[in-house]
Amino acid sequence: MPTPRPAAVDLTTAERADLEALLRQHTAGQQLVLRARIVLAAAAGLNDCQIARELGVARETVRLWRRRWRSFAGVALADLSVSERLADAPRAGRPARITAEQFCRMIAVACEAPGTSGRPISQWTGREIAAELIERDIVETISPRHAARLLKRGTSGPTASATG
Repeated sequence: MPTPRPAAVDLTTAERADLEALLRQHTAGQQLVLRARIVLAAAAGLNDCQIARELGVARETVRLWRRRWRSFAGVALADLSVSERLADAPRAGRPARITAEQFCRMIAVACEAPGTSGRPISQWTGREIAAELIERDIVETISPRHAARLLKRGTSGPTASATG
């Protein structure tokens, strides 16, 4: 018994050109490239099972990106680029309580010597940095553990200073 044919994906010339350009970019994320391949294969008339087998992904993944691409059919390419169409959908979750500006100010405090703040210690501890952040009105409340975790994440990257 034949299965129902999936909804056709129609691409404009500009959309096809942008999708193919995305495949050729050396800096494109692999998830975006995979999604572009799915859309191009769907536009070529392949069904979900064929695309899934060819690309080594689940059929549900193909179905999701076919459906998502079709949802942007009425949107002009100038309004929403191909990369934006293939990006992850926003996820639910609680908004961040600490803004980027607050985080930068936290890093600046952590880079200062504790003695400049009148603290009789040679290195910041989680408790001391949390107290200093609250005292300077950078944040309203923060636990010592959370302050230490944020600062460790912010100062341990490849661009962090050697003394951080």
